[in-house]
Amino acid sequence: MPRYALTIAYDGTDFHGWQKQHPPDSEPLRTVQGLVEAAVEELVRQPVHVLGASRTDSGVHAEGQVASFESPKPLDPTVLPAALTSRLPSDVQVRSAQEVDLRFNPIGDATSKGYRYRLAYARATADSRPLFDRHYTSWCPGELDLEGMQRAARDLVGEHDFAALTRVRHGRESTVREIFDCTVVEEEDRRLRIDVSGNGFLWNMVRIIAGTLVGVGEGRIEPDSIPDILASLDRQRAGRTMPPEGLCLMWIRFGAPGAGQERQRLAAARRREEEAD
Repeated sequence: MPRYALTIAYDGTDFHGWQKQHPPDSEPLRTVQGLVEAAVEELVRQPVHVLGASRTDSGVHAEGQVASFESPKPLDPTVLPAALTSRLPSDVQVRSAQEVDLRFNPIGDATSKGYRYRLAYARATADSRPLFDRHYTSWCPGELDLEGMQRAARDLVGEHDFAALTRVRHGRESTVREIFDCTVVEEEDRRLRIDVSGNGFLWNMVRIIAGTLVGVGEGRIEPDSIPDILASLDRQRAGRTMPPEGLCLMWIRFGAPGAGQERQRLAAARRREEEAD
């Protein structure tokens, strides 16, 4: 069966995140995966499983989510985006589609991801708080030290244990990740964006990074304290978890099909060796 990869954009405001959720004794929650899967099934007239590269949380948006599925019949990638988008609600769009190698795994083969956090800040006045873009821009009712935030952001770059910048019950075996770039840019007066890219992210990690940088901007956290916070592995040393509406998954890049499975195999072998020692 051929396999296809989709690039999907969505407004996460009215979704319970990407991943399908069916609580006991109740109706399934509204999720992006559930709706995209239903659209594909309507098109091919058979059950399918749509696998997404990133499990975005409730309220988080995406411009470049990537998902794949196997089709029981060949499909034309040039018409697939329009065919699926026509079967989806107005807050989800399939932006592009392509046929991919049968070994392609959107989770395991992802080599880097980029997120953007949008924030407005100022003394609370009638017109400074986001209104028409309030579902896509977070709000901080005070002034921020942009230069201090930029200094702190640079110390997040590199491979670190990010246990201090994720939820306490994160559910991951390892909290070591590599941040390739982290920048704070003022796009317009009292409107800024935080761009973060890396080889992978933990639960709420980008929102906590944003909250820690905002803490620096507010003067609650010293700009030069990021290395100490990371070394502490203590979630309480970092900043707050920022609201989801400011966060957007911008893009995902991939390596060779099947490379993710090989990385997982080598990592498992290394863990067995360490346990044996």
